[in-house]
Amino acid sequence: MLKAPSFERGVYELTHNNKTVSLKTINAVQQMSLYPELIASILYQATGSNEIIEPVYFYIGIVFGLQGIYVTALFVTSWLMSGTWLAGMLTVAWFIINRVDTTRVEYSIPLRENWALPYFACQVAALTGYLKSNLNSYGEISRSQLHQNIKLRSSVQRFCYLLMSASTYTFMMMWEYSHYLLFLQAISLFLLDSFSLEQSDKVHEVYRIYIFSLFLGYLLQFENSALLVSPLLSLVVALMLAKCLQLNVKKETFVAKIMKVINFYLVCTLTVTLNVIMKMFVPHKENGHMLKFLEVKFGLNMTKNFTMNWLLCQESLQAPSQDFFLRLTQSSLLPFYILVLVICFLSMIQVIFRRISGKSLKETITLEDGRIGERPEIIYHVIHTILLGSLAMVIEGLKYLWTPYVCMLAAFGVCSPELWMTLFKWLRLRTVHPVLLALILSTAVPTIIGLSLWKEFFPRLITELMELQEFYDPDTVELMTWIKRQAPVAAVFAGSPQLMAAIKLCTGWMVTSLPLYNDDDFLKRNENIYQIYSKRSAEDIYKILTSYKANYLIVEDAICNEVGTTRGCRVKDLLDIANGHVVCEEGDKLTYSKHGRFCHEVKINYSPYMNYFTRVYWNRSYFVYKINTVISFQS
Repeated sequence: MLKAPSFERGVYELTHNNKTVSLKTINAVQQMSLYPELIASILYQATGSNEIIEPVYFYIGIVFGLQGIYVTALFVTSWLMSGTWLAGMLTVAWFIINRVDTTRVEYSIPLRENWALPYFACQVAALTGYLKSNLNSYGEISRSQLHQNIKLRSSVQRFCYLLMSASTYTFMMMWEYSHYLLFLQAISLFLLDSFSLEQSDKVHEVYRIYIFSLFLGYLLQFENSALLVSPLLSLVVALMLAKCLQLNVKKETFVAKIMKVINFYLVCTLTVTLNVIMKMFVPHKENGHMLKFLEVKFGLNMTKNFTMNWLLCQESLQAPSQDFFLRLTQSSLLPFYILVLVICFLSMIQVIFRRISGKSLKETITLEDGRIGERPEIIYHVIHTILLGSLAMVIEGLKYLWTPYVCMLAAFGVCSPELWMTLFKWLRLRTVHPVLLALILSTAVPTIIGLSLWKEFFPRLITELMELQEFYDPDTVELMTWIKRQAPVAAVFAGSPQLMAAIKLCTGWMVTSLPLYNDDDFLKRNENIYQIYSKRSAEDIYKILTSYKANYLIVEDAICNEVGTTRGCRVKDLLDIANGHVVCEEGDKLTYSKHGRFCHEVKINYSPYMNYFTRVYWNRSYFVYKINTVISFQS
């Protein structure tokens, strides 16, 4: 974007890119979700930063600045819920101490989630303020103060609505999977509304924001059909239709309760029906592999497909390890989160049964009531964190969505007098005045936690900040240097997708594949190129590589001689399973390949391999072969 003569020309070259992947013109903005980079390029030139700072540091500064906004939004959310800044401070402390499990920004700066999740955190903070029925402290106030507070509350809720609208749309633009996270949020709001725990009008205003964001996102994301077939759109449309079909019946009556059950069933049925209809009429290919992956992940299907099995073997797609829970426990986060979640959940269930039995909720909740489950914003967060936690227990990579809100919810709970008061009401505490004890504990407990965290983790943080780490991989540096000095400008390289991405980034040369998993063609390309590590003949590999117009092949010793990962998850094992060269399941027939593993055989440099491939460069990690255009067979 910075090298382009104009912004329009830069966007055109990205959306009609034929200089990255051979034989393929791609819309890089859409397929790689490059909207953050477009915005960064505008900011870099508009602010005159080209005279002050290098582009890479400007880019890194924006990403780290967004992480500051992320933590600030969590701070504000916990403050709004608890009414004290102590909760915000404790949230930030837990977030930083558990940063290995709360964010990946330290290790993978350009990840789309690092751009998107700060906006989602802002949206959640705005939604919390919007759902909060009383933004004031407990206590008696005069009539004039009450009038002023009503005006203030109206202004704050208007601000929350506008912030929620802007952050929802921005979040949707930054990350291709954002609509799935918003779908979980919509389910939480639907359940909140179903139990009459909040005014329906507020919840339906949020649904309108979803509709607007999806519509605008569809137009500005090059008519992205994934948004039209998303479960979020189907759910929101179903909710809107169900509201139109609702009958005006007197609340708290038996008929009203029956209508609630019918409405719940209607929404669920309409959501599934609309989604099926949309997929029938809207041409789409996006994220189809995700559904297949989930089927295999949950044991609903079996497959020998290389891509599916390779994804299942990725550490981020496995169930969380014991180390994850151990780290959260050592920082005292997990025990307090479970305590807060259990109290809030039981209080919520108590409120639901109270509603089912016909008792009305109090308009104003006081501290003495000890009914934290009647606050709509608390109920929303409880449902949402349970949904996110359920997914994180299945796929470890989703912990980065869940753990930040674990920090926020746990900090809110231990700093909330209302939560302690709810617990004391159940325990029927009479020896000490419960309100006084709740106020004391809501200050003493977070203070003790904060001091213990400071004593144990602050020295570690200082030590880590003092460490200067450096990337050191001389073999890769040598490879990139050779390509830039020796390879023709028009050359096309073939190899593992991860290495091809590095080559494109470091040298600019064209490649045959990229590590993109949201496109069927890229998935097929990746699997075909990976065949260089399978038991296939030299002729087969030659035909595959020349079909993509590749000029050079790079074999990685780390993949060819891979021994470190679990057996059955190595690339060569997965290829053997997909090609039928090993026994996969009991009862399958054992088939042998008459060819040796290509990556081993090509190094020996004998016929027919030397007729197809000529080694032109090698070091300890990489072997580069020129793909011969004219084959001269030896007698």
